[in-house]
Amino acid sequence: MNYPKLKSIIEGLLFMAGDEGLSAKQLADIMEVDAATSSELVQDLKEEMERGGRGIRIAEVAGAYRLTTHPDHAPYFERMAVSPTRSSLSQAALETLSIIAYRQPITRVEIEEIRGVKSERAIQTLAAKDLIEEVGRAEQIGRPILYGTTKAFLDYFELPSLAALPEPSVVDPEDVLDEQTQLLFDKLESRQSNRDDLPDETGFEPAE
Repeated sequence: MNYPKLKSIIEGLLFMAGDEGLSAKQLADIMEVDAATSSELVQDLKEEMERGGRGIRIAEVAGAYRLTTHPDHAPYFERMAVSPTRSSLSQAALETLSIIAYRQPITRVEIEEIRGVKSERAIQTLAAKDLIEEVGRAEQIGRPILYGTTKAFLDYFELPSLAALPEPSVVDPEDVLDEQTQLLFDKLESRQSNRDDLPDETGFEPAE
């Protein structure tokens, strides 16, 4: 049995699984080994990561293994998660945020079915910026995480409530996503423009 290869596979599987993680049995079924072997491999990989001072670790949460960041690096992640700006929200993140805003609560798989591409990175970005959060678990196999928007989302887009979200005016269901994304993007543009028009800290308008 090629243990280094299996551990490499486990690392990739946990990366793909994201926040939902995978149990020892799920890993065993995928790799076609017994659960005891998969548990041993995960433990070995976990220890290797810790000995190597890696920035990623393996944690066991609610019976599932998942990749997490090193807790000692938290201050750097906090700096990265400062208030979002127009330039820091990619189109992928904006599309994902739009889907969550209009169709919450929603799972990652459902988001990916709508977008047609993987959305794990976009979800992580939005969660790091406190625009979305976990709001529960779906009553489905594996109980996947449900995502929803946060109060910070409402504050950032200057919305009194979710009921104040702009309403798509299109009829064709295939165009709804693009319309919703554009509406949120317009809201983001408007908010940034308003901030740019404010006086600086000295109380004077910026020079032309």
